[in-house]
Amino acid sequence: MSGKSLAVLGLPGSGKTTFLAALWHVVTEREIDVKLKFVTLRAGNSAHLVKIAERWRQAKSQERTATDGDQLVSMSLKAENRDPDVVVFPDLAGESFRDMWEERQCTMELATHFGSEGILLFVHADKINAPGWVADLKQQCEVLGLNYDPDGVVPWNPRLAPTQVQLVDLLQMLQSEPLDIGPRRLAIILSAWDKVRAERRSPEDYLKQELPLLFQFLNYGLDTEWSWRIYGVSAQGGDYDGDKKTSPDAEPLRNIDCPSKRIAVVYGGEESHDLTDPLCWVLGS
Repeated sequence: MSGKSLAVLGLPGSGKTTFLAALWHVVTEREIDVKLKFVTLRAGNSAHLVKIAERWRQAKSQERTATDGDQLVSMSLKAENRDPDVVVFPDLAGESFRDMWEERQCTMELATHFGSEGILLFVHADKINAPGWVADLKQQCEVLGLNYDPDGVVPWNPRLAPTQVQLVDLLQMLQSEPLDIGPRRLAIILSAWDKVRAERRSPEDYLKQELPLLFQFLNYGLDTEWSWRIYGVSAQGGDYDGDKKTSPDAEPLRNIDCPSKRIAVVYGGEESHDLTDPLCWVLGS
């Protein structure tokens, strides 16, 4: 049995925990045919997985992963005609990665997770902090009847940086010592794809238009020995109920006979319900 792990990255609220909840449901319930079959849970908190999967089935939003509640899940998954792989999926708080950008530091525990040749980088397709332009701000002030002060000073904080700037910086860190381990496979997971699919853009076109700096970095700044793909993934299928609000999408989702069919994975013009597809490619299975 070979040991392979996934370095899972994503800013707060990017969909990492929802993905893991849906993945656990898909590989354990076996409602649909998938590329990677579940063999056994080798390490990790099974109660945590059961909890997040149950919230997923009930169409309830996941609770935020606290920095002191990080979970390290290790499971055996098997592709057809291959020996099982030990897949390590760290369910880490997004703040851990945001601190790398803001504080320019990385814990030894987090650095250990980056010793992997496979990376899943999560980007919430509906929560992108785009760059702000002075001309747009001036026009908005005029429309709203507000005073525009061209000499006004706004205190800057690293957290205000556009999403694509933070993500490119994280990838640059993985190409620099001490986190550089050579060639890797990188899957960009555009989560909450159901929010943007009506626009009828491919995941690659969406990234190119909405996160142009990241798209250019993938093509011209990433190590040429790295390989990458862009997936549009809807692990929920629609809006879920929160702790203090309900969503009109939640009840229809709960009524679907086969919960695994809520899932949509889009790549290369094809769509499926197989949430293991990005993992299978990243692991080289």
